[in-house]
Amino acid sequence: MASEGEDEGKLVGGSKNLVVDGDLREMTKIAAWSVSSSKPGNGVQCLRDDSIETYWQSDGAQPHLINIQFQKKVKLQLIALYVDFKLDESYTPSKLSIRAGDGFHNLKEIKAVELVKPTGWMSISLSGNDPRETFVNTFMLQIAVLSNHLNGRDTHVRQIKVYGPRPNLIPRQPFQFTSAEFLTYSSVR
Repeated sequence: MASEGEDEGKLVGGSKNLVVDGDLREMTKIAAWSVSSSKPGNGVQCLRDDSIETYWQSDGAQPHLINIQFQKKVKLQLIALYVDFKLDESYTPSKLSIRAGDGFHNLKEIKAVELVKPTGWMSISLSGNDPRETFVNTFMLQIAVLSNHLNGRDTHVRQIKVYGPRPNLIPRQPFQFTSAEFLTYSSVR
């Protein structure tokens, strides 16, 4: 599943409410989305409509692919996906491969994840084994559904959100200026 140096994890459970760190921002609004296949009425737009009542349904051979492409290199830190084993049963993904790269030609698996009867938001950290690697710097992210629960063929994914670090445009000042001269120039950049 995961090669040497790559992370593999099992995710169980989840939450109906998505809670993310305030230092993260949703990045996929600026991305181009595509999927390997879909049933009519259950296309890629269902992944982005902010409704857990709708879902993308694949319609083809596994692996089922969700491609998220950016015009420029972006830093990504967290994937949140909403899946529901109670509603979708054999359509629920059980094994995922998260891949990143410059495009379709050089995608590399960065995470292998096993979902155990998931219901709710599943958070998948993209940070590496090195604690200094808190994000992935990439042009493209691909989520591959390798298998489903109960040996299901097609898959349902209800929502996907991808987060990156929020840029700190103005560094916070660790102290307050008190002299008149420093106060005069404190906001000049």
